[in-house]
Amino acid sequence: MAVPVEDSSLDCRGLLCPMPVVRCSREMKRLRPGQVLKLLATDRGAVTDIPAWAADTGNELLHWQEDGPVLVFYLRKGDDV
Repeated sequence: MAVPVEDSSLDCRGLLCPMPVVRCSREMKRLRPGQVLKLLATDRGAVTDIPAWAADTGNELLHWQEDGPVLVFYLRKGDDV
């Protein structure tokens, strides 16, 4: 899969649960529907927390990958969020 192009990025490296989700939620509120957020995290809990948060809030997890110790998530803001 091609890596999506982000409209905004958020660096949550070094933050522990629940802060990556809290900051992601805050940043997504600033985006318009359809825009993409790139989120960087190092907390392994984000592997389950970010997809669950996206599903619960109507946002879409487009792709995630590991880049060494960094987890990289691409999320698209939903229409109803």
